[in-house]
Amino acid sequence: MSSISADHVTAATLEVPDGRLYYEVRGQGPLVALVAAPMDAGAFAPLADLLAVAHTVLTTDPRGINRSVLHDPHQDSTPQLRADDVARLLAHLDAGPAAVLGSSGGAVTVLALAEAHPEQVHTVIAHEPPLLGLLADRAELLAREEDMIATYRSGDRLGAGRKFLANANIELPEEMIQAMFGGEPDPRAAADEHFQYVHMIRGTTRFRPDVAALRDGATRVVVGLGEQSTGQICDRTSRALAAALGGTPTMFPGGHIGFVEDPPAFAARLREVLADH
Repeated sequence: MSSISADHVTAATLEVPDGRLYYEVRGQGPLVALVAAPMDAGAFAPLADLLAVAHTVLTTDPRGINRSVLHDPHQDSTPQLRADDVARLLAHLDAGPAAVLGSSGGAVTVLALAEAHPEQVHTVIAHEPPLLGLLADRAELLAREEDMIATYRSGDRLGAGRKFLANANIELPEEMIQAMFGGEPDPRAAADEHFQYVHMIRGTTRFRPDVAALRDGATRVVVGLGEQSTGQICDRTSRALAAALGGTPTMFPGGHIGFVEDPPAFAARLREVLADH
C-alpha cells in the first residue's frame, strides 16, 4: 500500500490479485463507504466531506476506472468482482462493519456485497440500481443496450450517448448532450468511457440479485430512489427491487445523481436513513 495525505483526505492504493485499487479516506467515526460505477471517487467528494464531520468515509475508483488499474485492461468488471474489491478495502481499514451507499452501477455492487460479504456491512443502500433483468420488458431493453454498445464501438460516441439517455428515459437539453457526448474526451476520460461501454455495462444491468438472501440476511438492505427520477428506467428497476424485497423505495432528494446535484440535502437524508438503523 502507498499513501499521501492532503488536508483532511488520505489517498492510498491497495494491491489486489488482479490489479491495484485507489481509495480515499476522510473523517473519524462509524465507517461509511460510498461506491459508484462507472463514476470514480471524485463524484462523491462533496458528499464525503459533509459526512466526514461524524463518520470515517471511504470512497474509491471502481476497478478499471481512472486510478484503479487492472493488470488486464480487457477484463470485464462484474458486480461480484467489484463487491470483492469493496470487501477487501473494508477489511483493510478494519473499522467495520460499515454502512455502504452504492449509486447506479455501484448500487448493484453493494447488493452483491451484501450477498457475498454480509459480515462486512450492517446496512447497504442501493440507490437506483439499473437491474434490467427485473423488468418484464427486459428482452427489449437489453437488445436496445446491445445496439447502444454497437453504436459506441462503431465510433459514434454522440449517437451512443443519445441511445444511453433514451434507454434510461432521461431527457436533457441539446447543449448538455453535446457537452457530455460531443467532441473528443481527454485520454483518461476516453479510456474510462470505453471500459464502461465494453467491460462494465453488461455485467451490471444483467445482474440478478438473490432476493431471498437479501431479504432474509443479516444486512439491512435499503433501496434508494431519487424524488426527481419519476418515469426513468432506474425508477422502474428500483421499485421492482423494493417490491421483490417486500417493501417500497426510500426516497432521496434529487435525481439519479442527487448526491452530486445537492450534496447537503442528500447528506441530510442519508444521515436520517442511517439513524433509522
